[in-house]
Amino acid sequence: MKPRITVITLCVDDLERAVHFYRDGLGLPTQGIVGKEFEYGAVAFFDLQPGLKLAIWPRKSLAHDAGIPIGIPNPTGLSIGHNVSSTAEVDAVMEQAKSAGAVIVKPAQKTFWGGYGGYFQDPDYHLWEVVWNPQLLPEE
Repeated sequence: MKPRITVITLCVDDLERAVHFYRDGLGLPTQGIVGKEFEYGAVAFFDLQPGLKLAIWPRKSLAHDAGIPIGIPNPTGLSIGHNVSSTAEVDAVMEQAKSAGAVIVKPAQKTFWGGYGGYFQDPDYHLWEVVWNPQLLPEE
């Protein structure tokens, strides 16, 4: 398999609330909710970087599409890493997430491997790591 991941989909319980969190709270660009005309079709896409989008889709819609029952959300099943350019940027993003309604589950701090980072959960309990890694600085 060639790695061609272009969309990361997070399932949510309240699509409007999730759009508000990611668009208005974190400032991610989106055209808003599309696909409302289709049963199980309402979804929102956010531009993350060239070639990569974040999709938020109601949990019941993914369960229907995949043909599996809705399960209990598991925050430790996946985390999304947001790598930034400095420790100050880690603190700024963590504060922005908190102001948007995220729950800070681990405040930013020095890591055992020489970096700096913390974790927050979005309103649907998805776990995000905000991290500065001196060996893996993001491209500007």
